[in-house]
Amino acid sequence: MVVIISIQRVTWPGISRVVVVITMASLFPRSLFAALIGLFAVSATTFLPPAGYSFDDFNAEFQRGYEPGTQQYTLRRNLFEEKVRSILAHNADPTMSWKRGINQFADMTQEEFRQSGRLGYDRRLARHLGSKQGLSGNIRPSAWKGDNDPAMPPSVDWRNKGVISNVKDQGQCGSCWAFATTAVIESHVALATGTLEVLSPQQLVSCALNPLECGGTGGCGGSIPEVAFEYVQLYGMTTEWMLPYTSYFGKSDACSLHSTQTPAVIEISGYQKLPPNDYHAVMEALVNVGPLAVNVQADVWSDYHSGVFEGCSNRSDVSIDHVVQLVGYGTDCKDGDYWLVRNSWDATWGEKGYIRLRRSSKPDCGEDTEPTQGTGCAGGPATQQVCGQCGILFDVSYPLGAKLRAKSGSVHSDEIQV
Repeated sequence: MVVIISIQRVTWPGISRVVVVITMASLFPRSLFAALIGLFAVSATTFLPPAGYSFDDFNAEFQRGYEPGTQQYTLRRNLFEEKVRSILAHNADPTMSWKRGINQFADMTQEEFRQSGRLGYDRRLARHLGSKQGLSGNIRPSAWKGDNDPAMPPSVDWRNKGVISNVKDQGQCGSCWAFATTAVIESHVALATGTLEVLSPQQLVSCALNPLECGGTGGCGGSIPEVAFEYVQLYGMTTEWMLPYTSYFGKSDACSLHSTQTPAVIEISGYQKLPPNDYHAVMEALVNVGPLAVNVQADVWSDYHSGVFEGCSNRSDVSIDHVVQLVGYGTDCKDGDYWLVRNSWDATWGEKGYIRLRRSSKPDCGEDTEPTQGTGCAGGPATQQVCGQCGILFDVSYPLGAKLRAKSGSVHSDEIQV
């Protein structure tokens, strides 16, 4: 068989890299694959704008290709300069607990960012969604003993236990649900077995159908972790090495699995949901069970640089639109309590791919008036109460019975085409 390497450069807003797509990766040396990815990745990290940093600097550094004198150049320059002024004003405010910075989204409007595919729902495919009736997860009651429970450590960071894989980049595909679910399953397999398998989010994007239209229409059109968990319960998951990510540019791709070329290497027995908006239940599960899949409002995260973020207001216009992995919590000596969240916008974003969100045992709550963009399924309520910074406490889940699968125990047929 032949290894095919395709290299594509992206120049429109929201993309700042050359992407290498490798087909038949199972025959390609892992070390060479890693070297190629490192060679061709050209994204800059999120950084604080230095004095005199201009749009031309940005245009060159992020390889945008805007031509001076064109209408597009003028439009993007004006957007960029307005963004820089806003960032500088924010960062000069001593009351702010987080910094904003320049990254690949600095020349985009807020609506363009929402439409870019970086979130978990494609607004262009919006339908009236709400209830999750038909999904089979159980609700886990809280075992919390109170705010002063001595069993709760002052901080938790599952990265220190070797059960968190590297930060990934979902690209222009609304596949955050697949990346977050994959990350959480990886962690729970590692906790159970001591082996950190790097699994394939592409399998979920292409194969985990979403007939109830929960949080979207499936694939790059959005979905929710519960749909992904139910798929993995039936079919298991293969590795990223066997089925690499190909949906970076927003195409879900057909499901194509083979029992020998893309065998399932892990399995789960089900999944568990936490009570909605229960701070204590989330703390207890994060300490005693492991990393969690959480749904959040992330359309205001685009220029996050560092610190404890509290830029979501739960008083109005709450919109759950993204899925991430909750990997810990702690207390910053200056900025206070936080949740530690792993995102899927590449390690160049935020704090090496992570964001810290304000944590409070008595969190603010608000109404999400657009369940269509996040967690709802067809036929449900038009609004839902969400609590915690960016709604982080509202919809929380994790897999059950995660383990490695015996090589002879694959449930895949010889070939599956959807």
